[in-house]
Amino acid sequence: MPSESELASEFDVSRATIRTVLASLASEGLILRKQGDGTYLNPLIREVNTHLGGVWEFRRLIESSGYKATIKALTTETRVAQASELSALGLPPGSQALVLRRLFFADLKPVILATNIIPYAMIIQPAGPIDGTLDIREILRRYCNKKIAFAISDVQARLANGEATEILQCEPGLPLLQISITFYDQDNHPLACGQSYYDDTTLRLRLVQSWG
Repeated sequence: MPSESELASEFDVSRATIRTVLASLASEGLILRKQGDGTYLNPLIREVNTHLGGVWEFRRLIESSGYKATIKALTTETRVAQASELSALGLPPGSQALVLRRLFFADLKPVILATNIIPYAMIIQPAGPIDGTLDIREILRRYCNKKIAFAISDVQARLANGEATEILQCEPGLPLLQISITFYDQDNHPLACGQSYYDDTTLRLRLVQSWG
């Protein structure tokens, strides 16, 4: 990476500011600082393909695993948010929600069945129907003028059954990963929540954890 003085000049900030930022990145394991040698991107972090910008991005996960990624929009509906959705999104009872169901493919194989819930009041009236083939990050940016800052995920093992089995074309009883996730903006306001079923027989899910 460039030196502290070069970065300070490029971004028009003090070296003290640059030093603080680099120290924070180093504490998270994102960069390596070698005394007398310089600062480097952590090569192990670059190999991990699932934790990108604080949000799992399924399209990039599929592509970084060597497959062509495509998203098929299954259904789009507006309905009253369920109790769990109201809680996750901090909404009052009776609030309307937009429900997007999409299927992610690795080449021609369906690998992730995703459902995303967005508060309907947050949507800026689009000129046409919402494009369900976009990533959730782009959907929120384009149709809600919102930017995801981070997400909190809960991952559990579930045995495949019912609709998920049929759509993902997997054997009944096959273990699937169920990922429940809530997306937040920089002010900690929830933007969307969702649940995905993930077939890890095709894609490995690798995580990075850092200790400050």
